[in-house]
Amino acid sequence: EVQLQASGGGLVQSGGSLRLSCVGSGFTFDDWAIGWFRQAPGKEREGVSCISSIDGTIEYADSVKGRFTISSDKVKNTVYLQMNSLRPEDTAVYYCAAGACRPHQYGDSWLYDYWGQGTLVTVSS
Repeated sequence: EVQLQASGGGLVQSGGSLRLSCVGSGFTFDDWAIGWFRQAPGKEREGVSCISSIDGTIEYADSVKGRFTISSDKVKNTVYLQMNSLRPEDTAVYYCAAGACRPHQYGDSWLYDYWGQGTLVTVSS
C-alpha cells in the first residue's frame, strides 16, 4: 500500500525557515516523482514544487523560486522542502503527493495518484 506522511509544519515568523518532510512507503522514488502542493484558507490548492529521481526534473512555482528548495533522499525514501524567507502568504496546509513531475506542470494535481495528509504552515507577520 502506497502511503505518504508529511511533517515539519509549524508556526514561524515572517522571514523564518521550516523544513517539511515527506516520507513514502509502499513504493520507491525510483518509480514515482514527488510533488508539494499547498492550500490556503479560502483558496484553491496550488502546486509548489516537484522532483523526479527518474529523470532529474525539478520544478518550482514562481512564487517560491529562490526561497524554497526541494531535495530527495532515496535511501530514506524521503523528500524535503526547505522553506526560507517565509512570508505570511506562504501560510497554508502543505501536502505531498506521488506521481509525475513534468516541466511546467508542477501544479497539475491530476498527475499525482497518491496523497499524504497535510501539514500546517503558519507564517506570522
